Amino acid sequence: MSNQTIAYIIMSGIIALLLALFQYVYKSKKVASRKVLIPLRFISIFATLLLLVNPKFESVSYYEEKPNLVIAIDNSESISYLKQDAKARKLVEELVKNNQLASKFNIEAYAFGNDVSSLDSLSFSDKISNITKFFKSYNELYKSNTAPVVLITDGNQTLGSDYQYNATTNKQPIFPVILGDTVKFSDLRITQVNANRYAYLKNKFPIEIITNYNGNSDINTSLKIYLGNSVVFSKSLTFGPEKTSEIVTANLNANSVGVKTYRVELTPLANEKNTINNQKNFAIEVIDQKTNIALVSELMHPDLGALKKSIESNEQRSVSIISPKDYISQQNDFQLVILYQPNNLFNEVYEKINRLKLNTFTITGTNTDWRFLNSIQSNFVQDITNQSEEYQPILNQNYGIFIVDNITFENYPPLTSEFGAVTFTAPEQTILYKSINGINTDESLLSTFEVDRQKHALLNGEGLWSWRSQTFLDTDGFESFDNFMGKLVQYLSSNKKRRRLNIDYKSFYNQTESIKISAQFFNKNYEFDTNANLQITYTNKASNVSRTLPLLLKNASYSIDLSSIPPGDYQFTIKHTEEPITATGSFKVLAYNVEQQFLNADVTKLQFIANNSSGKTYFIDKADNLISDLFKDERFATIQKSKHSVIPLIDYKYLLGLIALALSLEWFIRKYKGLI
Repeated sequence: MSNQTIAYIIMSGIIALLLALFQYVYKSKKVASRKVLIPLRFISIFATLLLLVNPKFESVSYYEEKPNLVIAIDNSESISYLKQDAKARKLVEELVKNNQLASKFNIEAYAFGNDVSSLDSLSFSDKISNITKFFKSYNELYKSNTAPVVLITDGNQTLGSDYQYNATTNKQPIFPVILGDTVKFSDLRITQVNANRYAYLKNKFPIEIITNYNGNSDINTSLKIYLGNSVVFSKSLTFGPEKTSEIVTANLNANSVGVKTYRVELTPLANEKNTINNQKNFAIEVIDQKTNIALVSELMHPDLGALKKSIESNEQRSVSIISPKDYISQQNDFQLVILYQPNNLFNEVYEKINRLKLNTFTITGTNTDWRFLNSIQSNFVQDITNQSEEYQPILNQNYGIFIVDNITFENYPPLTSEFGAVTFTAPEQTILYKSINGINTDESLLSTFEVDRQKHALLNGEGLWSWRSQTFLDTDGFESFDNFMGKLVQYLSSNKKRRRLNIDYKSFYNQTESIKISAQFFNKNYEFDTNANLQITYTNKASNVSRTLPLLLKNASYSIDLSSIPPGDYQFTIKHTEEPITATGSFKVLAYNVEQQFLNADVTKLQFIANNSSGKTYFIDKADNLISDLFKDERFATIQKSKHSVIPLIDYKYLLGLIALALSLEWFIRKYKGLI
């Protein structure tokens, strides 16, 4: 408390005393009970003046903070496949319920597999083990705390980047408990099959197969590729201690349209313990044509490369980046023309588009000649201000032409475009609105519209490359942005009539991925109906077993996740329960359990993260010392901390009560003595 504040308090006391004496000594000399009334008047005045001065008091409190102990258990199928599930459950229970550890640590337990969650129960049924995802969450939650990790796993990761480089980011000690057998057995394995998702009719398509061998003797085997029961490729392979892997490349024929399921097999060894990893299924969808897209631009811009990569992520589509002059002379059969920042050099390009009745996707920016663009077409008009502005996107949740899901555009970088409003003369539907500083301007950033059976889209901004980059930063991949661009291009390159019930699904899924089917339903005015009752009936073609389930509304679509269904061929029907409107489709689920591909724990990686984090590894059969080692480790001591706080006097509610009490007593006494 400062000297000035102390002086104010003393002055307040003197003033309060003088006023009390003035009231009951000088002014009213014969007042009875003045010995009581003077202190009461002094208290009420002094306390009121103190509130005006409002001195501040310092408070120091002490508390103890225990370190955290994070227990992370692998909940994937590989643990039960390696017959370690019972031992893992027992160890987790011992750690969580141990009184010694509870007295020293705040114990937090998590399970990881497909996702990371607080430990509730263990099923060891997750199809994927993503150890990296756990460490990313852990590094965010405990980056400023002491939090050693007990990692109970076999170390075999089936999804995500290498966890060795994420585990030690926070430099916290890691204590891996290794589940699984460390004895090496002779084993043949198909590690990976690389194939495109699509192939073209009457063409050959390449397949790359990576094979591996663990063993101490020379062996011979054969690799075969089956289509149904027919062998379409065969090759003899030789492995040994010096040659433990081989990459096999095959070129197969695409003879008919549709989804073709292939099976790759390695002939097992006589004494091989795990033969599940000797085979792997893959599928190819054979299509009879490719969508050709012209990307016409006079500029060199990062957007061009981003668009080409995004659109061509689907092998059904091919993008040619060409100048306006070259496009005029091209004889290619393009289904869609992307016009990037048109200027007066595009005059003949527009003439050719109008002559051939082609669909277009116009992208504008700082180099767009808006006077030319406003005059060459009559579908929209932009106010010309010769000034640019940066606009961020806001997704229109009610857009109803095609399904927009798995992307929200939140926190996406702004696109640069002409300042001013764009006015459409044709009926349009907005996908993205412009926003400035988070305020929706209700102006179109991206819209689609149809005129004379031609489909068009207008993106009023440049900088798409930054959106694709942001998608990678947010999701560790480009898939959500590429899927969005793919749906937009698919709509623009198709001349199919609009339907009231649209469905979105893949022709085949791997057993380990999410099997999601989405649908949109529109009323008779083609407005998205948020109250529709949609249900799906799917049937396994082999067993003829059917099941009917409802679709749930999420954002601007109805969807269902069928990830739990077994492998096989399925056909499905989605229908509205109150109107005679249906849509049908079919898909395959390919059998492949990645968690059953391992015979041993990955001891090397687990020892690496333990050594690099100053931790220690334990095998599950010798984990008895883990509890005592953690308890005795002096690095994890309880820390006494102090909390320093400054509290103003006005925060003390008791002082207000004292003022009210003093005034009340004074009034009561004066009233009783007849002084009022």
